[in-house]
Amino acid sequence: MNETPLHRRVIINTHDMAATDIRPAQPATSARAIVREILETILFILLVFLIVRGVVQNFKIEGQSMEPNLHGGQYILVNKLVYFHFDLNAPLRLLPGNADISRRMVYPFHMPRRGDVVVFEYPNDLSKDYIKRVIALPGETIEIVDGRVYVDGIEVAEPYLQGTTTTCRFDDACSQGPVTVRPGTVFVMGDNRTNSSDSREWDELPLDRIIGQAWVSYWPQHYWGFIPTQTYAALP
Repeated sequence: MNETPLHRRVIINTHDMAATDIRPAQPATSARAIVREILETILFILLVFLIVRGVVQNFKIEGQSMEPNLHGGQYILVNKLVYFHFDLNAPLRLLPGNADISRRMVYPFHMPRRGDVVVFEYPNDLSKDYIKRVIALPGETIEIVDGRVYVDGIEVAEPYLQGTTTTCRFDDACSQGPVTVRPGTVFVMGDNRTNSSDSREWDELPLDRIIGQAWVSYWPQHYWGFIPTQTYAALP
């Protein structure tokens, strides 16, 4: 009979000790789980940001070179993936004696097309980004006659100019006559032909300098929408 109280005290003490050992560990485990979840979330957000940044990038338009279609202070998204390209011959040039092999560029989607509005690194100052419209493609001949643009002898219909004409920015450029666009480049002009620094001034634009195609206008709100690409029925 005297052993019963002692036996009961041992059971009670064992129970209390177990409770003391287990319960404090639960908050620590929970805290580690929370920290791990936070870190995983941060890494996931960073990964998504880097992926999205590689595909789409935002820009703010400054100046009036694309009036009346795009305006100073307007924010746009640029599609960087659409002009993704690579050089098939790049691995071959790594082999001894093959350093002079020419590039063979491949565009899985498509290269810049006539009528595309593109954002690019200004060739004369790579720290600046410009936005213009592609008018002539590699190998084509472009000419400005009486305020009208001709590509390979065919007049280019340009409704986005809304009745304005095309001039040469400098008299010297006007006296050069037709220009044949070199391989690996495109001829670009701003829609505001009287107030645009473009290929009429600084020659053709290398394809490698193009960042992407102007895709969506998202601010101010009344400019929201997709940025249209002009098509030309009379030209390829």
